[in-house]
Amino acid sequence: MKKKNILKDSSDFNRIIKDFNPYKYKDYIIYIERKNQENFKFGFSVGKKIGNAVTRNKIKRQLKAIVDKKDYQNNFNCIIIVGRGVLMRTFKEMETNLHEAFGSLNIYKEENNEEKE
Repeated sequence: MKKKNILKDSSDFNRIIKDFNPYKYKDYIIYIERKNQENFKFGFSVGKKIGNAVTRNKIKRQLKAIVDKKDYQNNFNCIIIVGRGVLMRTFKEMETNLHEAFGSLNIYKEENNEEKE
């Protein structure tokens, strides 16, 4: 995942969490801020209750790998907060759950059928 697509500033996290409604799906709480901007940004939050620093960083790396596999629209900021249940999931289950959540949020780039022909 490119650095320009990562949301790190704590003021951005606080603003988005305060101003927007959460979307809850299984082990994830997702906040979406729709904006007119040139790119999309993702922020990840894994709390201390999940485990030690090694475990939290592993989960963040896995989430970045999952997010990096798809193409997204260029008009949003997204914060993903991870719940404890993610510790009992395999990487494949995490990937499936996150893609289902993103599908219902409609943030994937639309594929044109004309380009495929």
